[in-house]
Amino acid sequence: MGIADTNNRSYNLYCDESCHLERDPHSAMVIGTTWCSSEQATAHAHAIRELKTKHGLNEKFEIKWTKVSAAKAAFYLDVVDHFFKEKDLHFRAVLVLDKNKLDRSAPDQAHDGFYYRIYFEMLKHLLSPHAKYHIYLDIKDSWGEQKVRTLEKLLRESKVEFARDIIQKMQIMRSHESELMQLADLLIGAVGYAARGLEGNQGKLAIIEFIKQQTEYTLVQSTLAKEEKFNLWRWPPPETTT
Repeated sequence: MGIADTNNRSYNLYCDESCHLERDPHSAMVIGTTWCSSEQATAHAHAIRELKTKHGLNEKFEIKWTKVSAAKAAFYLDVVDHFFKEKDLHFRAVLVLDKNKLDRSAPDQAHDGFYYRIYFEMLKHLLSPHAKYHIYLDIKDSWGEQKVRTLEKLLRESKVEFARDIIQKMQIMRSHESELMQLADLLIGAVGYAARGLEGNQGKLAIIEFIKQQTEYTLVQSTLAKEEKFNLWRWPPPETTT
């Protein structure tokens, strides 16, 4: 895939995760990011805040998948519609359909190592040697800063060779501080809800159906690697599926 850019442009990546904890009750795990050019990030955030006020919400209202309801479906559909209409906005996620099937005794599937591996797989396909990146992560537990430093270290020391200065910044950003982080939460939530086959929330189902119509994807299978608007990779890859 990659952000294929030869003009040394700068990009912002807003990363979030859903149901990633080892002992949470959900089987499907999703790690993903919304990304855009750094120069357009403020304009995108402003446009989403305008959608909040259009629907009678405070501009500080935090968009979250857990808040989606039938009553607010029109607002959330407007947000997703904005994502698809803006050519500069993109999404990529890695879906682990059933983390309960991981072999925890295997070195590459023990929880912490696997968590970083999936984050690494999600990010590495977006990095181009001809661009610069500011990577923001919404990591919600008390180990957030340590996780950021570990992930940054893995990226820089990986067997994937790249110039060290392309990652300009990697830091925590709480979701209430960024509409684009909130957008990541919303799209990741839709993928996870679809993967778990849930049906109880009509607002969430309306969003999932809208995304399916826009992408013509099921949201539970991998897209082509070069899909740049709504890119999804399902783990494990087909050749290792039993």
